[in-house]
Amino acid sequence: QDSPRRSTGQSLSVIKCKAAVAWEPGKPLSIEEVEVAPPKAHEVRIKIVASGVCHTDWTFLHEVGKTMNPQPFPVILGHEGAGVVESVGPGVTKMSKGDKVIPLVVPQCGQCERCLNPKTNLCTKNWKKTQQCLLADGTSRITCKNQQIYQFIGISTFSEYTVVPEDNVTKIHPDAPLDRVCLLGCGVSTGYGAAVNTGKVESGSTCAVFGLGAVGLAAVMGCKAAGASRIIAVDINPDKSKIAKTFGATEFVNPKDHSKPIQEVLRELTNGGVDFSLECVGNVGVMRAAVEACSPAGGVCVMVGWTQMGELTLVAEDILLGKSLKGSYFGGWKSVEAVPKLVQDYMSGKLLLDEFVTHRLTLDQVNQAFDLMITGKSIRTVIKM
Repeated sequence: QDSPRRSTGQSLSVIKCKAAVAWEPGKPLSIEEVEVAPPKAHEVRIKIVASGVCHTDWTFLHEVGKTMNPQPFPVILGHEGAGVVESVGPGVTKMSKGDKVIPLVVPQCGQCERCLNPKTNLCTKNWKKTQQCLLADGTSRITCKNQQIYQFIGISTFSEYTVVPEDNVTKIHPDAPLDRVCLLGCGVSTGYGAAVNTGKVESGSTCAVFGLGAVGLAAVMGCKAAGASRIIAVDINPDKSKIAKTFGATEFVNPKDHSKPIQEVLRELTNGGVDFSLECVGNVGVMRAAVEACSPAGGVCVMVGWTQMGELTLVAEDILLGKSLKGSYFGGWKSVEAVPKLVQDYMSGKLLLDEFVTHRLTLDQVNQAFDLMITGKSIRTVIKM
């Protein structure tokens, strides 16, 4: 690819580079030349080296009005990236040019009420703005054809360069392979943490994981790390059986192979229900099945799959008898402090990442990456810039 071009002027100038722009919902991404402005106060400009392609990117593009609320366009998607700091804005002290970093979908300012609360990781710093695909000042740092381009969750990793709030960036080990640890920016951290942090899966327990994309497989890995003795992987794609066992599943169940609801199948297999169930699809019907698959005697169900639409209906008795229902966002990790530790766990062999990567493509092949994901042919495609 052509190298990014800088405009003349100050040392911190506009960078022209390539990005995949979503001009409108439901249409393929378009590779464009964009202008990335210098970072403002408490912002970091990053040269993105690699980005995973997450199902949430596809959902944002194609599910507006279905499972997603109305969203702003044009936008640059991508939120599972890793790169190198190109420059920092005024007031940034935690990182400098040349540092390897991972942008984060969840900030950690370390000062707000939620950051000081050990029970949650939902930092409030710039939260509303980034959810609107904007930075703290209500604008973005990326333009194309003289038009502002929104930044997905304030990040936008489907671009050779991006600008991110400093509380949404964490510095990682200088030897970390960016084309693998990028997956810790979302999917793997989310599923793994849902098991070990949110669900607090116990040694010797029986677990069921619904949906075997990257998040679900990471949840399987988390259940194994927690010492679960029986891990039942559930998916309608039979090809997921073998890969699920790579991550620690002891059994595979395909709902299509049974005439009765999957929750009934699982209750029969486990003498009344599983100890822990993790829903990693983002479908309210599957969520209800996950709740009903739990043991009434203290079973724990964790909702991990993302959706903004649909109502979850429950039988009151299911909860009254002692089941617990929990939600998990980004695996419950305090992002800035936790992700570098997860990188270290990968580098020391405690965490699998390579096994998630089934395809490696270039930025101009990003639409192909979506096709591979939706047809069930990939677990994670990594885009190399």
